[in-house]
Amino acid sequence: MTSAEQHRSAEHARLAESPKPGSPWRQWGPYVSARQWGTVREDYSAGGDAWSYLPFEHSHLRAYRWGEDGIAGICDRYGFLNLGVAVWNGKDPVIKERLFGLTNSEGNHGEDVKEYWWALDSTPTHSWMQTLYRYPHAEYPYARLREENGRRGREDREYELADTGVLDDDRFFDVTVTYAKAAPDDICMVVEVTNHGPDAAPLHLLPQVWFRNTWVWGGDDRKPTLRRIDPPELTPPNVHAVECTHAYLGRLYVSAEGVAHKTPDVLVCENESNAQVLWNAENRAATTKDGINQRVVHGDTAAVAAEGHGTKAAFWYVFDSVAPGETVTVRLRMSPNQPSDDTFGAGYAAVLADRRSESDEFYAHVLPERLNEEDAFIARRAFAGLMWGKQIYRYNVESWIEGDPDEPLPPAERADRHARNASWRHLALADVISMPDDWEYPWFAAWDLAFHCVAIAHVDPDFAKEQLLLLCREWAMHPNGQLPAYEWSFGDVNPPVHAWAAWQVWLIDGMRDRDFLIRIFTKLLLNFGWWVNRKDIDSSSVFEGGFLGMDNIGLFDRSAPLPDGYRLEQSDATSWMAFYCLQMLKISVALALEVKAWDECATKFLEHFLSIAQAMRRFGSHDVTLWDEEDGFYYDVMVRPDGSFQRLRVRSMVGLLPLLAVAHAPAWTAEHLPDFTARLRWLQARRPELVEGILDRSGTDDNRALLSLMDPDRTAKVLTRLFDEGEFLSPFGIRSLSACYREPYSTEVNGTWMEIDYQPGESKSNMFGGNSNWRGPIWFPVNVLLADALRVYDDYFDDHTNTFEMPTGSGNRKTPAQAAEEIDQRLVNLFRKGPDGKRPSDGHRVESTTGPLWDHITFSEYFDGDTGEGLGASHQTGWTALVAHVLCRRQPGDSTTRRS
Repeated sequence: MTSAEQHRSAEHARLAESPKPGSPWRQWGPYVSARQWGTVREDYSAGGDAWSYLPFEHSHLRAYRWGEDGIAGICDRYGFLNLGVAVWNGKDPVIKERLFGLTNSEGNHGEDVKEYWWALDSTPTHSWMQTLYRYPHAEYPYARLREENGRRGREDREYELADTGVLDDDRFFDVTVTYAKAAPDDICMVVEVTNHGPDAAPLHLLPQVWFRNTWVWGGDDRKPTLRRIDPPELTPPNVHAVECTHAYLGRLYVSAEGVAHKTPDVLVCENESNAQVLWNAENRAATTKDGINQRVVHGDTAAVAAEGHGTKAAFWYVFDSVAPGETVTVRLRMSPNQPSDDTFGAGYAAVLADRRSESDEFYAHVLPERLNEEDAFIARRAFAGLMWGKQIYRYNVESWIEGDPDEPLPPAERADRHARNASWRHLALADVISMPDDWEYPWFAAWDLAFHCVAIAHVDPDFAKEQLLLLCREWAMHPNGQLPAYEWSFGDVNPPVHAWAAWQVWLIDGMRDRDFLIRIFTKLLLNFGWWVNRKDIDSSSVFEGGFLGMDNIGLFDRSAPLPDGYRLEQSDATSWMAFYCLQMLKISVALALEVKAWDECATKFLEHFLSIAQAMRRFGSHDVTLWDEEDGFYYDVMVRPDGSFQRLRVRSMVGLLPLLAVAHAPAWTAEHLPDFTARLRWLQARRPELVEGILDRSGTDDNRALLSLMDPDRTAKVLTRLFDEGEFLSPFGIRSLSACYREPYSTEVNGTWMEIDYQPGESKSNMFGGNSNWRGPIWFPVNVLLADALRVYDDYFDDHTNTFEMPTGSGNRKTPAQAAEEIDQRLVNLFRKGPDGKRPSDGHRVESTTGPLWDHITFSEYFDGDTGEGLGASHQTGWTALVAHVLCRRQPGDSTTRRS
């Protein structure tokens, strides 16, 4: 970052001051998970049923092994000390200190959170953060949500919290939590709770501070201490505090201010499992993790430590009656400084005002001038979700499998080589990682992360680069070169988009960090080798892969084993590898501009791409091809033991992905890449059959070349399908399955009749278990990739005579760039308000209410192919945050910044 760029805003200066993960301004952030219970990390069962081993009912009773969870929580980058908010309405069976949702088997469409909250704002260094949680006045309907969703089938909609009626007439509290850093380790925290209902309601507000339990497992017996400080010891009369002492963090004070003649009671207990309740065993300590809950809900004074020593504390504010429209506010501060008269003095308010203003200033520089107010709001909320989605991820697979020294040995089944992730014992992470979803996916997923990083690069390129590199480090990447997929199965196969993301991040960051390109490229060479060696069984350059993100759009589960001797040659797997080749080729070319030795790498990936392209046209002794000339589309092919084959004629995203594999070599490659250029010309002269239809030199400059997996004729045929509103083109993007299958399609595969039909929303098939989807919905990331590919075509054919009909049959012709922009606009329209004042993504849920209290965007996992309603995980501000990338990426004529 240049000196001028550092001074664009105060936040830019902080980013320049703290570029690394361990830098001071990055030490504290919203890294507390929204859900730790029900995760693989916390599962020590024999059968691997993570949901049942540590269910929600145990979450307030059991000390977690690998992390913590909470509402609106923050912690240090290693998760040692945590701050968060709990509330109680005087009716619930437990205080509300973490989010509730249904497990995979309880929801009629799989796991599903049953709460309402929104990330409102955050700067990349978390010098300013805001989030909103919505809490009912009435008793939270835990049982009713389970029972009704359990009763409903796949044909039915999910039963949500608002459907129970507890939020009717706005009978809820809005809990807004704000954090502002006075210094890297001096954090002001404001909790504002507003009663939006027509009647007064009681409220118990419990900001909490606690240490993650690191001392009972046997690896480190050093125990941190938390001590209540009562006035007048060290504190002014109206301030209560706890002193937190930790071997790594040192001494920190968390102070809470009295409110309107109300001073909080400071409740202290230990963050230890309640063994007596859970297992009818003796407790290790006098108080346990649920001590604060027992004191508040059940009045048990013995459940908290009378002397005020422990590892978990809450500042208990009791408001007997919060009037309609009234807002109660409490102020807290975490600092290494002892509480004093200045703790909540004039400087406190100044910090909040300054950080809020600096956040606005920062985003004024990030968001392009051309964005109107609504689009700027969409982008900023997407960035906020990405920032709040950064969570501490601790997981050492070796320790998890072997067990802890001071704990009972894990079941013998866990040591078996078939146990979950048994071949990933090397993986050991303790890092802040961008998660796909706050609650439903509180773990990283390799290809999700790649998409996140492209959006994050617009606000924090250093973090984006660090994230991409992290999964390539020796403690994450498998020794064989495979990237870890996700914690349920690190060995699963995700599409290889890491190189694309690295290239995009490098471009967004101004093409200046060549060290980053070299570091990521050298590691991806290992990963590329893994793909070639493991997913091309017969070395035909046609690839298998299984899952590959396409889930349920096939006739059968492509991840399941096939009968002996059969193999499935996948259009999408092969296309992903061709796409991977071209991304590696682009990086090679960029590196070769300064260091000529990289020239030969460019040549290597050129050759490999041509080999894949040739194989897509024909492979095997029977000249099998993935292309169907009659349909003008690409399909998967089932190859039988005798070499005969069957083309699986289902038009889906699988057949659109060949469009992604396109790149062009600029004119300057002839001068700067002699090896690459010489090889290209040799192939044209000596092996024309290898490059025919794949290499195009019809552009205006003879030194330029277009590499494409598809020749112009095939490209035109596939685009005719892509732009057909009766097939793939939806009002809100590109569907993952052709809508032509509104009438089901059936065929015989290996002696079994199979059927598939277009389902624009949730899948009715149980093929992939609880979270089965992709029978036609719109999937944001692949839409972005398709639009990018169209722009590559347009960059090459820059005379604007190369046009296509869009929509098919409309008579309207567009250049590839115009078609790409049309796709982008349809995607953004998911979140823009229509003439009725509603956002299509809100569908018929309570979020579609036009009142101002529900004017918050929810970024869902995927979207109904007809209506655009958001479906799946409801806080997928991970890959769906690519909407911010779509809105913020540079366009011709863009100014650098958006004016305030």
